[in-house]
Amino acid sequence: METRPVFRNLSPIDHRYYDANEQAFGELADYLSEEAAVRYCTRVESALLRRHLEARGLLTHALAATVDGLESVVSSDEVYEEERVTRHNIRALVRVIKRHLPPEAASLVHLGATSVDILDTAAALRYRDATRRVILPRLVRLERLLIGLASDHASTLQVGRTHGQHGVPITFGFAVAEYVSRLGKSIEEIERRSLETRGKLAGAVGAYNSLSLLVRDPPAFEASTLESLGLLPSEHSTQMVEPEYLLRLLLELNVAFGIIANLADDFRNLQRTEIDEIRELFTSDQVGSSTMPQKRNPWNSEHVKSLWKAFAPRVTTFFMDQISEHQRDLTNSASGRFVADYFAGLLAALERMNTVAETLRVDEKRMRENLLMTGDLVLAEAAYTLLATTGRADAHEDLRTATMEAQEAGRPLTAVLRDRGELWDELDAALRLVGADPGRFFEDPGSYTGCAAERARTLAEAYADRMNKVEEDLKR
Repeated sequence: METRPVFRNLSPIDHRYYDANEQAFGELADYLSEEAAVRYCTRVESALLRRHLEARGLLTHALAATVDGLESVVSSDEVYEEERVTRHNIRALVRVIKRHLPPEAASLVHLGATSVDILDTAAALRYRDATRRVILPRLVRLERLLIGLASDHASTLQVGRTHGQHGVPITFGFAVAEYVSRLGKSIEEIERRSLETRGKLAGAVGAYNSLSLLVRDPPAFEASTLESLGLLPSEHSTQMVEPEYLLRLLLELNVAFGIIANLADDFRNLQRTEIDEIRELFTSDQVGSSTMPQKRNPWNSEHVKSLWKAFAPRVTTFFMDQISEHQRDLTNSASGRFVADYFAGLLAALERMNTVAETLRVDEKRMRENLLMTGDLVLAEAAYTLLATTGRADAHEDLRTATMEAQEAGRPLTAVLRDRGELWDELDAALRLVGADPGRFFEDPGSYTGCAAERARTLAEAYADRMNKVEEDLKR
């Protein structure tokens, strides 16, 4: 087949992102390339042929070896050359397979099947394998990197932010533990759904019309053939496998993609000059701007979010491919081919996010400086809560006006509260009741982090165990 330079390819997946992810894309190509599609379709045809030969008592050791070797001798080049004649991909494959078989076996190739039996069953295998062997290992790697950050920085003080504004103190480990929890659950769901893809060998409309002329129990024949491929049959087939098996896997992959994009966005914002709490790797030879030499951009985090913007909307197409008129039309023929692109986009984002997490520099000093930027105002919630326990009905309003006065006058909140004698006395008494020293409490925001450190460590430990189980399941 004619080849061309990589930079003559139209899709950025096949030049820019291929160049940056050659090894990862090479792994994905083993399952989702056109070459892989031919190989997997050949695998399905071989399994079907083997069952027909077994049922007729024709499967000799020599013939079994020939059938088992079809994957290695049927080439995509040969199949595509034949398709130029047939204008039909599976009929072209069948013709090529027959060339490598003796007549008694060749006559049984594809018997009882329709094209989509082969295509949908091969797709179930391909997307299952691509998910379990390429995507999930990288998701688990990212999860473990996040677990490490959550654990290592469980007690690293950071300001919690809502609406981009300083809220109350937390720890950086607690902030990362959010993603440990969210991504960890999604990984488990992806692993489960990857084993739920289904195949079919039920014929042109799914009613086993042709197969019923060949075997006594068509559904049992289908089930046993698919079992040899590690698949279950679709509960009800038309010409197609029910689309929801694959759809649910793709949707959960997109959930994970969104979580990763959210993480990338948080990391990107924490690298703003005025925040500057973390830094992703920026090499000594790297250029941040064509005109501003001082720039050190969070480009990997930005690329992850940008890839998500490009590929997450494709979920709309996944949903649209649920619709097929009657027993089947051809309206998913083109759109279904681009599922491989989605996997490539997710994989490129994962490679970048793993690089960010692995090389992340955490500036604990800067985090503490930012926490102290607004002084003791980050403890306004604590003061309000304690005052409310004394029975003061307007505690929130008292603190709201006190914080406004402190901000306008540029004074510490405690100074304003001390000026309001009765208010301070009640707050002093409430603090002593919980075993806190009033003077020291407001001098150290780190005393008001709640269960942040504990939650970070607990979640890190729990998800480390859960990822152990996922990895064990992936080995099966």
